[in-house]
Amino acid sequence: MTTPQENPGSTRITAGGNATPKRPRRLQAGIAVGVLALLGTSAAVATTAARSTGTATANTAATSPAAELKLGYFGNITHAPALVGVNEGFIEKNLGTTKLSTQVFNAGPAAVEALNAGAIDATYIGPNPAINSFVKSNGESISIIAGAASGGAQLVVKPEIKTAADLKGKTLASPQLGGTQDVALRAWLGKQGYKTHPDGGGDVAINPTENAQTLKLFQNGKLDGAWVPEPWASRLVLQAGAKVLVDEKDLWDGTGTGKPGEFPTTILIVNRKFAAEHPDTVQALLKGHVEAVRWLNGTPAAEKATKVNAALKDVAGKALAQDVIDRSLQNILFTVDPLAGAFKKLLQDGVEAGTTKQADINGIFDLTALNGVTAAQNNAAENNAGRNSAGKDDAGQKVSAAGLGKD
Repeated sequence: MTTPQENPGSTRITAGGNATPKRPRRLQAGIAVGVLALLGTSAAVATTAARSTGTATANTAATSPAAELKLGYFGNITHAPALVGVNEGFIEKNLGTTKLSTQVFNAGPAAVEALNAGAIDATYIGPNPAINSFVKSNGESISIIAGAASGGAQLVVKPEIKTAADLKGKTLASPQLGGTQDVALRAWLGKQGYKTHPDGGGDVAINPTENAQTLKLFQNGKLDGAWVPEPWASRLVLQAGAKVLVDEKDLWDGTGTGKPGEFPTTILIVNRKFAAEHPDTVQALLKGHVEAVRWLNGTPAAEKATKVNAALKDVAGKALAQDVIDRSLQNILFTVDPLAGAFKKLLQDGVEAGTTKQADINGIFDLTALNGVTAAQNNAAENNAGRNSAGKDDAGQKVSAAGLGKD
């Protein structure tokens, strides 16, 4: 059996109205690792499709729910809103007659390739691949419609590495070139005075590697460290003897967000053409997403760990060790706020890392449906005499696009 993310391209399909999850079916998921493919191919597809259909979409007065919603996410704890949203039926229940199909990815660039090619309609993803797609398509490919998770990303290294100065000449891993952790690693190394290159050269070598392989390579002594999301940071620490050199939350002082220590790890994006044609389906997806986030924030720790682990097992065939899932969940905040105020810095980090170009990202957010859903659900919770703590988190608060789109 495989561990989470040893199966980067699995698919599960469920029929509308049936909340019982089915076992995943395997398929190959294309992973673009070349710089040219990352910066050009998917965006060109998205731009061409958007331009060829945009006029017809704008002139279509009537919209209707989609027959099918194809949703992507990762087998990571940072994607727990997707994991429980699918496995516990929150998303499917709200979709009604719309069939839910899901595909599991290893990292963001591969998911964005699938979204831009029409293989999926929406996906949970890290912010940097979303920014890159928006920039390369001149704002025509995707919209960020919600946040999902903050935190849960660390640089873990061999115990003998004490400071950043010890990294010169070392080899580190990230999940995929241009992914959120890859950009974070390159940006941080740049601030330490190191030069890195997308081809792996420089003062510190960075090898984009699937997370399950990163664990094995570290255990075999072939990697000196990795900047990875949960549960992989915890697995490297607890199962491979790594230590934390950088917890990414310590790098965010709250500038732009007013929330020190918080940074977007996972967001929810949608193909713009799909959203224009099926706004009711996007709203239904958001209802399920908000319910999943509220469930995560209102459920006792032991039950939450059990349910998330069951979802990971359903995706990958094997559950995590209890200490791994417990440590992972402690490092993550689940939130529908995408922390839009952090995105100008994320863009600049991508520019400095060489994985995107300088651009205006105004318009990348459309949070209107999210704020409508949260307001309605919050009002319902307030009118419910049996309201529990799941109605009291930030899923009931209006979230801001920080001047980068609609809210």
